[in-house]
Amino acid sequence: MSKEEVNIELSNSNTENVTTTTPDSTKKRWKDHFSYLFSVEFIIILLLGQFLSFCITCTIVTSGKLAEYNLIAPTFQSLLTYIALFLIYTPINIYKKGFRGYLEMLKTRWWKYLILSIIDVEGNYFSVKAYAYTSLLSIMLLDAWSTPCVVILSIIFLKIRFHWSQYLAVLICLGGIAVIIVSDFLEGKDLHSGKPVLGDIFCLLSATFYAISNVTEEYFVRKRPLYEVIGQLGFYGSIVSAIQLAALERTELAGVIWNGELVGILIAYTIVMILFYTGAPILFRLSSAAFFNLSLLTSDFYSLTFAIYLFHEKVIYLYFVLYTRFFSNNFIYLFYCRI
Repeated sequence: MSKEEVNIELSNSNTENVTTTTPDSTKKRWKDHFSYLFSVEFIIILLLGQFLSFCITCTIVTSGKLAEYNLIAPTFQSLLTYIALFLIYTPINIYKKGFRGYLEMLKTRWWKYLILSIIDVEGNYFSVKAYAYTSLLSIMLLDAWSTPCVVILSIIFLKIRFHWSQYLAVLICLGGIAVIIVSDFLEGKDLHSGKPVLGDIFCLLSATFYAISNVTEEYFVRKRPLYEVIGQLGFYGSIVSAIQLAALERTELAGVIWNGELVGILIAYTIVMILFYTGAPILFRLSSAAFFNLSLLTSDFYSLTFAIYLFHEKVIYLYFVLYTRFFSNNFIYLFYCRI
C-alpha cells in the first residue's frame, strides 16, 4: 500500500470516528449525568447533606433559646463540643495508631490542626455572638455568604473547576445578602439589641471563618483518617476555647441563672454539634465543601417554621423572595456540581 493510500485510509477512519463516536459519547455522557441523580451514592450524599442542614437548624434554634436565658457565651458552648469530640475520637485515634504513632502524629502535624481549630473556634464565636444583635431570619440567610467564599477558596487552593451556572448561583446569593443587610438597616430595630447591622457583620465574619475551616478540613480529610482530623480538632479546639473563655466570657457566665431547662438546651446543642462535626467530614470526602455549604442553604426552610412559632418573628415579603432564590440556586448548583 502506498503512502498516499495510507493517508487516505487514516483520513477516512478519523472522519468516521468524528461523525459516529462524538454524538454517541455526548449522549452517553448526558445519560450518565442524569442517571447518577438516581444512584444510591447520590441519594446518600443528598440525604447526608440534608441531615447536616437540619443539624444546623437545631443549633440555630437552641442558640436562640439560650440567648433568651441570657446565656450568650459562644466560646463556652463551643468548648463543650470540642471536649466531647476529643473524648470520643482520641481513643479511637490512639487505638488505630498506637500510642507511639499518636505522639508522632502530634509531633509532625500539630500546627496544622492548631490553625484549623483557631479558625473553627472563631467561626463558632461570631456565629453565636450574632444572636445578641440581629434577627434569626437574617442569620439564616446571611450564612449563605459561606458558599461563595468556599467556591473561591476551592478554586484557589483545591484547584476545583465549576460550571458557569454555579458562578451565577453564587452571584445571586451575594445579591440576596446585600438585600438583607439593607432591609435590616432600614428597619432599624431588632429582636435583641437594636443593632442589626452589627449582628449582620458578625454573621458574615462567622460565615467567612466557616468557609476557610470547611475548605481546610476537606483538604485534611482527603489525606488523613476522619478520626484523626475530628479528634485533633476537638483537642486543639478545647485548648483555644478554654483560653478564649478565660479571657472574654467569665463575666457572662457569672451572670447566668442556671436551671434544668437551660442545662437541657445546652446538652441538646452539644449533641447536635457532635453529630454535625461527625457528619461534615464524611460529606467532604464523598462530595466537596462547596456541596456541603450548598446543602446548608436549605436549612433556611427548616428554620423558618421555628422562627415563626418559637421566636414569634415577623417575616417580611423579602424573605420569601430570597428563600425562593436560594432554593432554585440549590438545584442549579447541584445539577452541575462536580461531586
